[in-house]
Amino acid sequence: MGSMPVNDVPWWRWRANVRSALHMLSDPAFQQECWLAGRPGYGDVTDAVYRLVEDTWLDNWSAEKYVGTIFRDAQEAALVDAAVLRVLRILHQVGADAPAAAYLEHQSWPEAVQAAREAHVTLATNDGEDPDEAPRSLEVLAIMLRAA
Repeated sequence: MGSMPVNDVPWWRWRANVRSALHMLSDPAFQQECWLAGRPGYGDVTDAVYRLVEDTWLDNWSAEKYVGTIFRDAQEAALVDAAVLRVLRILHQVGADAPAAAYLEHQSWPEAVQAAREAHVTLATNDGEDPDEAPRSLEVLAIMLRAA
């Protein structure tokens, strides 16, 4: 997100939040090291879901609505929709305030992680960034969103 071209999608701040959430939701090592361990600075699963749907309302309508504003094309939108649907299904089954382990142990979690990974890799690559770089802390994300 540091090198993300901020001028080619008008709602790049929303994109940055969606990307941050997808990044965390797509990285099992991060989930073990940060969410399960309770490492401060990265929020929890519910925080990531909130960043994913907070401004975008992707819990109510398709990412296709945002092609040209948050997402560059229909492929990005379709991948984000797939990830959102899988993650929200688990959130509704487990509960919004459940501990991280409840999500990570859910039988459908690996599918949600894979869908988030596919979306994350596509968005990061399209933004010219390395999708395998570790997720940034919420503090770094906030600084980036204020600085640009």
